[in-house]
Amino acid sequence: MPIFTSDGIDLRYIDEGEGDPILLVHGFASNIEVNWGGTGWVKTLVDDGRRVIAFDHRGHGQSAKLYDPEQYTLHHMADDAQALLDRLSLPRVDLIGYSMGARVSALFAILHPERVRSLVIGGMGARLLTMSSNWEAIAKALEAPSADAVPDAYARDFRVFADRTKGDLRALAACMRASRTALGPDLLAQIACPTLVAVGTEDVVAGSPYDLAKHISGAEVLSIPGRDHNRAVGDPRFKDGVLAFLAGRA
Repeated sequence: MPIFTSDGIDLRYIDEGEGDPILLVHGFASNIEVNWGGTGWVKTLVDDGRRVIAFDHRGHGQSAKLYDPEQYTLHHMADDAQALLDRLSLPRVDLIGYSMGARVSALFAILHPERVRSLVIGGMGARLLTMSSNWEAIAKALEAPSADAVPDAYARDFRVFADRTKGDLRALAACMRASRTALGPDLLAQIACPTLVAVGTEDVVAGSPYDLAKHISGAEVLSIPGRDHNRAVGDPRFKDGVLAFLAGRA
């Protein structure tokens, strides 16, 4: 897999297909394969005639592992996305982010509106407007001897997922403890590109997609019936909704 460098940090990426470029930004404790490869997203978008770019966040997948929480701010991660687009000489892309990747993508669209043709905020609704109050419990769950040793069910789910994706638990705990940027209504109002907010109807992590969409001018909502936070990612109805959105945007 090819590597690019952002602020001196080596990050792994993929670049497949031809056509309109689209950048995929994965969620916490995930990676290219788990979020986009195994779920069929890369194949779906390439088959739709698109150039698909995705990268492993710092501390995730096959990218460099860092253990200082201050190296995992949303601004650092948005800068990583910008560095990849610069490396590939791509002035403008469609952008899909899921969960934590949706936070990164939304901030990128605010900071660099000229580089985003359209935005898909996946697996993130009203929770995007606030910071999680469980971050320390999740970080401690990642540092626990095992998932069975985590008493909090919500935090345990994050540990189980990190174990399944074979993540570096120490790096992920540092990422969870990073300083967070709250994307309040004033910031979200700056998003000017066509935007789709896609959330599973059983997703208790994301919050209401409608309560988020009302703060973004012209944003559309895609509800994915019967899917929770993890199972919504690969749902064919999510993919079909995104393809229709991409076909209809300016």
